[in-house]
Order: sequence, then C-alpha cells, then structure tokens
Amino acid sequence: MIADNLHDASVFPDPTYKETVLRPLFEGAKSHHVEGLRRIDRAHLVMLHETGILTVEQARPIAEALEAIDREVDVGALTYTGEVEDFFFLVEKELRARLGPDLAGRLHTARSRNDIDHTLFKIGLKDRIDPLLERLVRLAETLAAVAERESGTLIVAYTHGQPAQPTVFGHYLSAVLETLLRDIARLEAARDIVDRSPMGAAAITTSGFPIDRELMSHLLGFSRPLENSYGCIASVDYITSTYSAIALVFLHLGRFIQDLQFWTSFEVGQLYVPNAFVQISSIMPQKRNPVPIEHMRHLASQTVGRAQAMLTIMHNTPFTDMNDSEGESQGFGYGAFESGGRVLDLLAALVPALRIDAGRVRQNIRRSCITVTELADSLVRREGLSFREAHEIAAEVSRAVVAVGGDIAADGYEAFQEAFERCTRRRTVIDKALFAEIVSPEAFVAVRNRLGGPAPEALSRAIAGYRQEIAEIRTRMQEAARRAEASARDLQVRFTALLGGR
Repeated sequence: MIADNLHDASVFPDPTYKETVLRPLFEGAKSHHVEGLRRIDRAHLVMLHETGILTVEQARPIAEALEAIDREVDVGALTYTGEVEDFFFLVEKELRARLGPDLAGRLHTARSRNDIDHTLFKIGLKDRIDPLLERLVRLAETLAAVAERESGTLIVAYTHGQPAQPTVFGHYLSAVLETLLRDIARLEAARDIVDRSPMGAAAITTSGFPIDRELMSHLLGFSRPLENSYGCIASVDYITSTYSAIALVFLHLGRFIQDLQFWTSFEVGQLYVPNAFVQISSIMPQKRNPVPIEHMRHLASQTVGRAQAMLTIMHNTPFTDMNDSEGESQGFGYGAFESGGRVLDLLAALVPALRIDAGRVRQNIRRSCITVTELADSLVRREGLSFREAHEIAAEVSRAVVAVGGDIAADGYEAFQEAFERCTRRRTVIDKALFAEIVSPEAFVAVRNRLGGPAPEALSRAIAGYRQEIAEIRTRMQEAARRAEASARDLQVRFTALLGGR
C-alpha cells in the first residue's frame, strides 16, 4: 500500500506541492494580476523597442502575439495542470507556441520575475487603495456635512464611561473627522511609496542593457521609478506602510462605532437609529436592535486583523526578494480592502440618518450635573477665587443636587449659596437667575469659543478648515487619476504604433 503512494521525486512538480502551492498561486494570479501582467508585457515591449534593444522586426510580431493571446485565451476557463510553473510561464509558453523560442524569449530581456512580481503587487495595491481613498473621502464629506447640521445639537460627552461635560454632536463628529483626515494622510503617504516603479531592477542589480526605467514607470502609470534596484525587490515597506495605514483607519473608526453602540443603549439612549437600520427581535417584540452598528464593529475588527496579519507575515523575513511577500500573501491582504470598504459604505449611509434624542440628553444632563465645571470656572472669573477653591464649592453643589435627584439650575442655588459662604466667609454676587444661566448647557457650550471648542464660531471655523482639507485631498486624487489615464493612453498609442498603427 505504501508503494502505491510513491511517485517519481525527480519530476516537477511534486503532486502535493502542485496542489498546496502552485495551484493556489495560479488561481490567485488569475483572479488578481492578469491585467497587471498584460500592462507590464506591453510596456516592457514598447521600452525594449524604443531603446533599440529590439528592432521593429522583432518587436512587432511579439506585439501581435500578445494581442492574439488576449483574444484567444479565456483566462477564466484555465485550470492549472502543472505543465508550467505559474501564470507568467503560461504566457511565455503561449508566446513560444506562436513565435518560436528565439523570438518569444526576447520579451524577457532585461527583466526578471522579481521586478515583475513587485510591480504587479504595486499595481494591485494602487487599484485597491484608490477606491478605498474615495470611500474615505466620501465618509469625510459626510461627517463634515452632518457635523455642520448638528453644530447646535447638545449631547453628553463621556470620559471613562461616565457623563463628563455637555458639548454638541457636531463637535464630537468633528473630532472623528479630524482623526479620519489624519488617517487619510497616512494612507496617501503609503500610496506615494506604492506609486514608485520597481521595473528595471531585474533580479537585483538592474541590467547591462540600455533600459529606460523612467519610461517604464510612466507607461505603467507610476509617479517615478523606485531608485535602488536592491530595494526594488527587497524593501517591502510598500506593503507594511499600506497595511499599517489601513489598520489605523479601522482601529480609529472602530472606537467611533463603539461609541455609537454605547449611545444607543437603553440606559444612555441619547442616539436614535431610524427603523431602516434596525432589526426586530424574533421573540421580544419591544426590542429595537441597531445591529448594523455591530456589523460595522466586527467588520472593522476583521479589517484591522487582516492588516495586522500582513505586518506579521513580513516580520523577521530576510531583506531580499522572498515568497513571504508575494502572491498568496497579497491575495490574503486584499481581503482587508473588501471588509474595510463595507464598513465605510455602511458608515457613510448610517451617519446622516442618526438623530440625537434631545429629551434624553436633557434628562441625562440634569441627572449628572455635568455643567458644574462651568460654575467653578465662573467663580474664578466673577468672584476672583482660585480654581481649587471654586472646584470645592462646585463639588458640594453637585453632591447636594444629586442627593435629592434634582436639577442643578432649579434646585442648586441654595446649596451654592451655603457652600460659597462657608468657604469664603462672604456672600456671592451671583444671583439665582445668573446661577441658572451659568449652569445651563447652552452657556457651557457658548463660552467655549476657543480654538477647537464647541461654540458656534469656533466650530464653524473648524468645519470650514476640514472642508478645505477635503477639497485638497480630492484635488490630489483627481491629479493622480489624470496621470494614470494619460499613461494608459500613451501606452496604448505606443503599443498600437508597434502593430503598424492598426
């Protein structure tokens, strides 16, 4: 029985290796990198011809054969047989069938699977980063619009899970937006690293042929070549920078999503989720479950996990070209873009639909005495007390009001007078009406008109600044898209010229 399972170990590929490694790699290339390889082949052929490495008599038949392969080979229907090592060699096999080994082999002059692979992976990442950036910018625009809409809507702000101070919903959303804009900047910086072409590095040290790396970079839609040829095939920081940025985006958004979950709880209840985003219990008819928030939370966590896994895969790998950073790892990482995109789409739809329950906010403000900080501040400004002395008076007032389950504006003045006189040995200049105004949430917000504060003027200035920053990001994205389109057109024009203008 054992003998039946033996096979010729000298014949490539080993059947188990074929099924566990080569077939999955082939399927991954079919799914993710066919178009990238097509672009690389065409651009490299144009470059070889324009630098004089190949004559037109050599380059034109290769161009015609590449076109024939595109027409005749149904990539989706291909199954891996083991006849060739990977998808790259399948294309080379098709070229040999049409052109013979001498002419077909000339396309591979001055290049290697090393620089081809890293170029493929960078193309694949750019094709995913750009739609993710579009989603992020759309969410930023949504947050800015809703922050402006809710710039006068009072909420309770929490620290350590407890009511802390009143602010407005627009102020809170602006904090989320400001963080998101920094995350977008990190992803833009990662994209800039991705947007540098490795083509021309060949295996490690470039080539003795007079290749034009700048032309290759342009034809493939990169901003410029990555200079050091060893780094082109060894420095996987284009992977680590991308997935580090993605991990931070969804780690930070996950904290926002968790707040949404907390605020919709029955005990807090300051956030209302409309019925379109609510599922009903199968057994408890009274329950409104805002489960899209939970789905966003776990999808954000999945995205962080996938991104962090990519960093772990790169950890302690040698500083050289290695399979750890290649096909299967790339395909695994792409899952972060998919789950992350779902979070961003759902969040951009949900945020405009959210509403603050003003009555519940008022109730929570009343029960928690969270405006009392302004009483202490006002005692410093109006009565000339030290903040610590004013803090002690305010603390006595809040304890007295909470003890009777009262409202600080209506029920706190008498306790305030007593505490003030006991601490200062004099009467306060603040009367009952002024006291009620000082401890109102509206006054609390209005006086905080400093840079970054929630008062209308400060918040309006901030939102205007965020909108300007978003517009600048959009401009950069549009310029990058125009460059890519121009490069694609130029490649097509030059490749068509090789075909004799057909």
